[in-house]
Amino acid sequence: MDRIAITGGAQLQGEIPISGAKNSAIKLMAASLLTEDALRLTNMPRLADTRFLGKLLQRLGTEVVEIEGEDGPETLLRTPEITSGFAPYELVRQMRASFNVLGPLLARTGQAKVSLPGGCTIGARPVDLHLKALEALGARIDLHEGYVYAQAPRGLKGARIDFPFNSVGATEHAMLAAVLADGETVITNAACEPELIDLADCLNAMGGKVSGAGSSTIRIQGVSRLHGATHAVMPDRIETGTYAVAAAMAGGEVRLTRTRSDFIQALIDKMVEAGVEVTPHNDGLTVRRNGALLKAVDIETGVYPGFATDLQAQFMALMTLADGESVIRETIFENRFMHAPEMSRLGADISVQGGEARVRGVASLNGAQVMATDLRASVGLVIAGLAARGETMVNRVYHLDRGFERLEEKLGACGALIRRIKGDGEGDED
Repeated sequence: MDRIAITGGAQLQGEIPISGAKNSAIKLMAASLLTEDALRLTNMPRLADTRFLGKLLQRLGTEVVEIEGEDGPETLLRTPEITSGFAPYELVRQMRASFNVLGPLLARTGQAKVSLPGGCTIGARPVDLHLKALEALGARIDLHEGYVYAQAPRGLKGARIDFPFNSVGATEHAMLAAVLADGETVITNAACEPELIDLADCLNAMGGKVSGAGSSTIRIQGVSRLHGATHAVMPDRIETGTYAVAAAMAGGEVRLTRTRSDFIQALIDKMVEAGVEVTPHNDGLTVRRNGALLKAVDIETGVYPGFATDLQAQFMALMTLADGESVIRETIFENRFMHAPEMSRLGADISVQGGEARVRGVASLNGAQVMATDLRASVGLVIAGLAARGETMVNRVYHLDRGFERLEEKLGACGALIRRIKGDGEGDED
């Protein structure tokens, strides 16, 4: 299994281009099931997760072609016919978001059999809201031996879907199903993340009629068919925030390009409060810290536009070297402080109780062997390693490969002393 070694202490100087958003790309890929025509996605990230989903889509009948376009990587997807409505456990288990093929399969063919995704290291994240949304659209849902059997032989019907709380995945799933339903669907208490807007823009480019994405109420007027389109995947706001924190942790000056600063405004506000200089510009932002002592800052994760839970581990790493005590409250996922004990191996002073972590800043961190526990936790450990004395070895980095494209290359180009150590190919899978 691959490992990543970081020798801390090198300041970062340079430019990092941000890739397309993983969390958006995988839902856009699922949208290709809704039409027999070609969907061309530009600004596509090349990640383990997008390739996992590509394998599943190929099993269902999609032709998946990765190409290098004039402006970067593209993926061309075409599903002339759904050749199978069966998404097996061995594929769905590799990536939770692959469960979202259920809605498009149901909308286009009237039936599907998809494995439940199972648990997750950062919490149970049940799919009951997904299934209730599909039932509201007229689907008959049966659960048997870990599989969802869904049927809508007369097609899906527009309906009112009232979510009891914000769920990005369930909102996206409802949109993917309702776009081909007969009549109007109204989704209330919808998630407001930018990825919802990206999905709506893509569906509309394909001939859908979706309005209100990015607000708490989304309206979808169902259409009888969708056609092909070309759509650019939005920039990855989590990658943007991750490299912004990395620059602040290591010190120096890094310009992040091909992205938008407004996507991470909650993080920027906290970084500025901590003493980091952040300057937005037309195609991204510049992060600068030249020796200034970090100040302890409290954060609480929340739904967009609040502080993203996917940036919590990264910010915790930053706070390990801040002056004073910071309190980090996690309100989105249970069990999402698994990185805290690993950061403590580097000398961090962190105590966790329930959904709250207290981080007391220390004078320095020291390199050690650490273990990645999930995608965002693993990159938090890399960030901590950038400032730790000596060498930090991050194990189980297959987590990183799921969501960060060319991490070592991007950080290394800015002066980070980071390298990948190839393993024997054996190890755990997610």
